[in-house]
Amino acid sequence: MNETGLGGFVVLVTRPEHQADELVTAIDEAGGEAIRFPVIDIEPQDSGDVSRCLEALPAADITIFISTNAVMYGLHCVNGDETAIAVIGPATKSAIESAGRQADIFPAQGYDSEHLLAAAELQDVSGKIIRIIRGDGGRELLADTLRERGATVDYLSVYRRLTRTYSPKLLAGLEHRWRDGQVNCVIAMSVDSLDSLFEILPSGCRELLGKTPLVTPSTRVLQAASDKIPNAKVLLADSPTTDDMVRALIACRRAESG
Repeated sequence: MNETGLGGFVVLVTRPEHQADELVTAIDEAGGEAIRFPVIDIEPQDSGDVSRCLEALPAADITIFISTNAVMYGLHCVNGDETAIAVIGPATKSAIESAGRQADIFPAQGYDSEHLLAAAELQDVSGKIIRIIRGDGGRELLADTLRERGATVDYLSVYRRLTRTYSPKLLAGLEHRWRDGQVNCVIAMSVDSLDSLFEILPSGCRELLGKTPLVTPSTRVLQAASDKIPNAKVLLADSPTTDDMVRALIACRRAESG
């Protein structure tokens, strides 16, 4: 995406470090400034633990990848054509395809559990064994619904999320920039990111967060932000793709300057 609609707009990007490059580059190309502030680190689970867990599980008829991180750390756990591969949305589908594999089941639109559950292939799953490859913890909606439809569902955790730690000096510097009007918008891609951001920020920055627009592709983040931040200003992007996130940021800048 090559636009100039973010001139002078400073965006706090909270994505994990290894996932932020494309969005940061797009913000820069649109004339804005991205402050890299990852709030979650992603680390693989111990390979021995994953192997032992996998050996104890029955063969799966369907394997669901819950994120691009699940693909990165868990695709090697799926062999040949023994299982149908399902993905949560377009980014995860692209990660599967980039690895030379094919996604068999994916949402017709959207990028969350609700949209994947609407896929025709997941309606009649009685008697099926379904594996969900994910990080440690997460929503239970997907598994609960598939079990209600008659499937046996198990989990394979292949990565973990760790809240990033920052020095007091760095946080003080961020607060100084923020109070000086040099943070115009914050991006939070997930509820986990929003929760970690609250955990990391000192009280002064949390106060400033309540006065700063938040851009997210997730209605769950919108709701969580409304619960956490009085009078939260949240703008919902059409999707988590880089192009849609930048479009939402441009709309945010126009609304703030208008």
